[in-house]
Amino acid sequence: MGPSQNPLDLVARLMTAIEDGDLAGVRSVYAPDVVVWAGFDDRERNIDSSLAVLEWLLRVTTQRRYEIVRRIEIDAGVLQQHVLHATTRAGKTFSMPACLVIRIDGNHITRVDEYLDPAPVAAALT
Repeated sequence: MGPSQNPLDLVARLMTAIEDGDLAGVRSVYAPDVVVWAGFDDRERNIDSSLAVLEWLLRVTTQRRYEIVRRIEIDAGVLQQHVLHATTRAGKTFSMPACLVIRIDGNHITRVDEYLDPAPVAAALT
């Protein structure tokens, strides 16, 4: 498997995969037993459930861009603050600030704790 990947680079790969609509790329950086928790519904999702949420996002948007406000290494992972800018299929745009606490083991993301308010997405889809 080789040496561990730089955690900041691994998170950058995750964000690029989401921007590009590359679910296989997302899956490749996730550990098979990844847990993705979202603060807005207090649910832990497994890899398939997490990818289903991302698949939904890809279906309802035509463009996605992450504006990285802060991405720093922390103990066993990365803290990232960003704003997701996206365009819906109907041409509406939205910006959604978020903060992620990402745990990494070697070359894979093992846990994501996601703090965001989905209201901007919901408003853009109405």
